[in-house]
Amino acid sequence: MSTRLPLVGCLAALLGLAACAPAPASAPAVRASTPISNVSFYPREAGLSWTYLPEGEAATAPPYVLRALGPTVFAGQPVQAFELTERGAQQTWYRSFTASGVQLLGIRKPGVTIRLDPPWQEYPAQGAWRVGLTWQGQSQVMIVDDAGKVQAQGTVNYSYLVQQQRRVQTPAGTFDVWVVTRQMTDTLGGLFPATQQLWFTPFTGEVRSPEGLLLTGRNFSTPASGGQP
Repeated sequence: MSTRLPLVGCLAALLGLAACAPAPASAPAVRASTPISNVSFYPREAGLSWTYLPEGEAATAPPYVLRALGPTVFAGQPVQAFELTERGAQQTWYRSFTASGVQLLGIRKPGVTIRLDPPWQEYPAQGAWRVGLTWQGQSQVMIVDDAGKVQAQGTVNYSYLVQQQRRVQTPAGTFDVWVVTRQMTDTLGGLFPATQQLWFTPFTGEVRSPEGLLLTGRNFSTPASGGQP
């Protein structure tokens, strides 16, 4: 009897923020702090951080924290790492930034690494943004455990549509956002959610993440056109 679907179900739970268990209590981590005065169109500078809360949750709830960790290597390729922590979350994304936009090469969760080949196109070239813009692609997905054993593999097809540009208010301020709908199908039993919506603001990042997290704060300022803190 095949065990692929139960395994994929567990991996899907690993990818879902709602499935995160509370983290054990521990002493505060010692971290370096680097003042950030300038950020890229697609923010990626080491030291940047963002805080998020699930949409509809009380503002007093403890937030998720997203940090730009800086350059590293993933699958032999130079990438930028982004880590989401707090509230039991522990997830790292590995991205490359080129003239053609932002590509996702892989995702790391405790115990498993998800590799995408070719990389998944998350965002377009900077100058391409407009209402009605679409892009799509297909990636081979390989899920590998810490022992190096392949746990599952298949394909994911994705498509993006820029639906509109509008002004929104969040706990972090008022932003002019691009509203993007992302749709996906995969051969891994629904590892990736079928439809998600995100809000992106240049020089700020995701004001609403695909997982439904709203921006509540950040440790850097942005140009006036990118948002009003």
